[in-house]
Amino acid sequence: MPNIDIYDTTLRDGTQREGISLSVDDKLKIARRLDEIGIHYIEGGWPGSNPKDAAFFEKAARLRFEQARLASFGFTLRKGERVETDSNLQLLLRSETPVVTLVGKSWDLHVERVLEVDLEENLEMIAKSVAYFKRHGREVIYDAEHFFDGYKANPEYALLTLYAAAQAGADVLVLCDTNGGSMPWEIEAAVRQVASVNPAKLGVHTHDDGGCGVANTLAAVRAGAVHVQGTINGYGERVGNANLCTIIPDLQLKMGYTCLAPENLARLTELAHFVAEVANLPHDRHQPYVGASAFAHKGGIHVAAMLKDARTYQHINPELVGNRPRTLVSELSGKGNVLDKARQFGVEVSSEQARTALAQIKALEAQGFVFESAEASVSVLLQQMQPGYKPPFELIDFMVVVEHRQGRGLLAEATVKVRVGDQIRHTVAEGNGPVSALDSALRKALEDVYPKLREVRLTDYKVRILDSESGTHANVRVLIDTRNGTRRWSTVGASTNIIEASWRALADSLEFALLNGGASAGSAVPASPEEK
Repeated sequence: MPNIDIYDTTLRDGTQREGISLSVDDKLKIARRLDEIGIHYIEGGWPGSNPKDAAFFEKAARLRFEQARLASFGFTLRKGERVETDSNLQLLLRSETPVVTLVGKSWDLHVERVLEVDLEENLEMIAKSVAYFKRHGREVIYDAEHFFDGYKANPEYALLTLYAAAQAGADVLVLCDTNGGSMPWEIEAAVRQVASVNPAKLGVHTHDDGGCGVANTLAAVRAGAVHVQGTINGYGERVGNANLCTIIPDLQLKMGYTCLAPENLARLTELAHFVAEVANLPHDRHQPYVGASAFAHKGGIHVAAMLKDARTYQHINPELVGNRPRTLVSELSGKGNVLDKARQFGVEVSSEQARTALAQIKALEAQGFVFESAEASVSVLLQQMQPGYKPPFELIDFMVVVEHRQGRGLLAEATVKVRVGDQIRHTVAEGNGPVSALDSALRKALEDVYPKLREVRLTDYKVRILDSESGTHANVRVLIDTRNGTRRWSTVGASTNIIEASWRALADSLEFALLNGGASAGSAVPASPEEK
């Protein structure tokens, strides 16, 4: 099997996704990481489209890429222009990238309705543009925009556009499914036909509008494409581009091609989360290969089989892409889920204790608790079952008051009485809301005894109404995320009283920190990839 060249267009096509706006520094950070992992081509942007991309290429020219070749992107020659005076082509030339990617029209509808030139003139525009950059010593990648739609409408002309680029010296001809609506069998048949009449190196660029972006890319490779374009996490305009985080392992682990060195493939999950973080987007937990749920196991029968042989319910070893398996605990669990989760937390439990814990978990889930999203609460529950267990603190009582005072507005105040060892500690604190006040009062009671709790921070607080038809009498579920340095954990509480539900989640959070060293920087349970 030949090697497949991976061409990343996250910095150009990916930024067309709604909600993404990368700074120049963001783009440089991502480019460095793409180079480190072994991506062959990095498309930096369109020098003629905006000042930010122009600044990127100016700074990128001073970077030394170890493995990747940097590409600038732009249109072929404009109608009525000469290559020496076309401002777009001149900006591409001045970007000084070793690779220039030129996009041209291959669908006669676009030639006549968008470019408003005749079909022959479009062929000349393609040929002159490619030849111009070849004369300047650049590697030229020709993106045949809308190729598959053009091939369906007028196959003879679509092939002529490729021929014009190839005759002018294009190094790669990339067939683009720009509207993202083609099906895999259409892609495979068209690429196979192009390969039979055109000896040039072929590539593919697909979008995911029909949900087939990855499948269409794989079909193109089966038919002869050896150059694959896409984006990290599938970012792109409309619903996105073909997702390289799925394509690369599919090609390498399923189809036998070589895309990345094995040690770099094992950094793919890290890369996916890094790009999401820089783009300021939540990472998709359910993304194939690199999502936090990609190798998460919930059903009791599944986990029981996994404990005997991981191959029973995993299509690959997660470590090959830098991910890891996870066992979830819920009302669907079996004893094996609890035993495996206890092992992960370093808690020794017997089979009988696991059965008891499972029965308690199922009873609590019937009341509205959800433990698969709150693994720290599971850890606390398991540790509370240990012989001779002594809690770091015990609630005696609490009171929360919320009132409106004229001239001051809303006021929240909490009073907490807890037992710590042989001491009773009674504290009062205010907050900007009832949960904030409760958290402050509890910390005030504990931090003198456990000073490391000052490093523990609540980072997220979610409330879910469980039975909305009950109105204000409804059960509520509270999920709290807590962080200390690079460590993060989640706890849960549920009740018809939102303050009681919050207390349960809050108390579990701090108890977990104390029981598992989470009150010392960086010593809590290992964060999953999306939490780093």
